[in-house]
Amino acid sequence: MKTFEELVCSSSSEGELRQYSLRLSAVIIFFSLTAFLGNALIVVALHKVASLHPPSKLLYRCLATSDLLVGLIGQPLTATLWMSVVFEQWRLCRFAWVAASISGYGLSFISLLTLAAMSVDRLLALLLGLRYRQIVTLKRTYIIVVALWIVTVVATICEALGSHIAPWFGRIVIPFSIASYAKIFRVLSHRQAQVQHHVQRQPSQPNALNMARYKKAVYSALWVQLVLLACYVPVSLVGIVMAHRKGNSSHLVFALGIANTLVYFNSTLNPFLYCWKISEVRRAVKQTIRQALCCPGG
Repeated sequence: MKTFEELVCSSSSEGELRQYSLRLSAVIIFFSLTAFLGNALIVVALHKVASLHPPSKLLYRCLATSDLLVGLIGQPLTATLWMSVVFEQWRLCRFAWVAASISGYGLSFISLLTLAAMSVDRLLALLLGLRYRQIVTLKRTYIIVVALWIVTVVATICEALGSHIAPWFGRIVIPFSIASYAKIFRVLSHRQAQVQHHVQRQPSQPNALNMARYKKAVYSALWVQLVLLACYVPVSLVGIVMAHRKGNSSHLVFALGIANTLVYFNSTLNPFLYCWKISEVRRAVKQTIRQALCCPGG
């Protein structure tokens, strides 16, 4: 059985695959530009948002940075891979295959870890109450973010050395995030029942406003999580098919290419999600765009 690398990066690759490769590389280049520009804009805009809790804002900046690196590193390497197939540059193709795989694993790792950290952050905000700002400080969050990047580097190196930990990594981190959100909604449901039975408050009171703001923050983070999962499902399905097939074909190779492109497309979608779900970020983005167009008073 030929491996995918042997099937793609060799003179035996089919002519139909080369036609697919040209179209796929064009799409990837477009997504690379949109991911880089969109997330660069988000990173700049987040500096102007003062209403978000600093640790939460840092996690969003971390996620936006990883998505920016997808557009700057991951997708250009993948586009190079497919373009090398078009021009029959097999040595470059093999190098780009390895580099794109390693960068893809690393950037996926840090995105999944950051989203898991965001789910824990939202859970702690609910469970700790007034103690949240005392315990979840910016300094501690910086330490956690650095630790996440260290874990990502180690995991990526292990994957590059052939340990194949990626499937296990996802099986641990993704259910952990889901469990955190499940816990959040269970606690919210329980507290809402308590309020209805024991306490009569007007919606305009501070506690009601704080809870409404908290729910908005939870749903914003949850949307980002759900969109990521949706973008990762196709590549998981292709992986299952690959594991149960006795041989590979150009059609399966192209299916893998499309599935990986959809994973990268998540980095283009995230800036739109931030602007849609977080009004403070949306206003900061508009302000940044006006300043970039030299119309600060517009």
